[in-house]
Amino acid sequence: MTTTTLEIRCKDCGATLTLPKERFAAICPYCASPSVVDRPVDASGGRSERPDFILGFHVPKQVAVERVRAWLQRSRLFAPSAIRQAEVTDTQGIYLPAWIYSAVARTGYQATIGENYTEVETYTTTDAKGRTVTRTRTVTRTEHRHLSGEHAMYISDLVVTASRGLPNDELETIEPFDLGALRRYTTDVVSGWAAEEATLDRETGHSTARDEAMNVVGRRLARFMPGDSAHVDHFETAFSDENIDLVMLPIWVFAARYPHGGEQRTLRILINGQTGEIQGDLPRSIPKIIAGVVLGLLIIAIVVFAGMGLFGLGLISFGGGLA
Repeated sequence: MTTTTLEIRCKDCGATLTLPKERFAAICPYCASPSVVDRPVDASGGRSERPDFILGFHVPKQVAVERVRAWLQRSRLFAPSAIRQAEVTDTQGIYLPAWIYSAVARTGYQATIGENYTEVETYTTTDAKGRTVTRTRTVTRTEHRHLSGEHAMYISDLVVTASRGLPNDELETIEPFDLGALRRYTTDVVSGWAAEEATLDRETGHSTARDEAMNVVGRRLARFMPGDSAHVDHFETAFSDENIDLVMLPIWVFAARYPHGGEQRTLRILINGQTGEIQGDLPRSIPKIIAGVVLGLLIIAIVVFAGMGLFGLGLISFGGGLA
């Protein structure tokens, strides 16, 4: 039977620390000494992936706490009123694993291109006196044609999660990271912090990164197309010179508890420990959203009717002037 915890011994006071099996760095609660397990054993008894690179924390804890409090105040327009009572019950700076992917993408594509041109056309209409008159106008038309070709690009530093506890779409909300500040991984950097090993293996990271890379290629092709309008009908991409590295990312994780329906709910908030970008899946209050929509429609109606009233007065004044 596999264990779900990892036991390590503090090198200073000798206390035994019990960690979740995916963690490999912690601070001893008895003497505040940092402990790091280099290349921890994974659940199958083998060695886990050793990180290649690491980004350091630049946002201090107190700054992160202040940003969370300000964010909760700023973000509560359509949030339940109970968010005002949210209390940050847990704050943790943790190094979370991610895969960094780079590759050359060569794509063959087929597209439909639209090119606009103008021409003058003649048409008949009825004037104010009911007479049929002939007039001209300039119209814009589009000529469509098919286009096929090849496109090559380098996909650089695409980041995808390597942690089962942090979904990729959630990681994307606090990107980007300044990868120019990457340094080679050493245990000294994670010492004194919590750190998690990769729980999504290299093959999973490669597959996720490839999917992301295909989206990047699709967006780039759309911008690459000539003409006034374009639609990429089909494309096929082959990747080469692929590289994938394991990096440790600095992230502040906050747990904020707030009352809801007689119970306590927890809101997870993430802060990019390098840039300070903050995100959280803030709940929304349906009554507040409905009230906001109704208020917006009411304001639009008032503006429209007020404009119609002024226009009507203008017509009356204009008619009186003619009289």
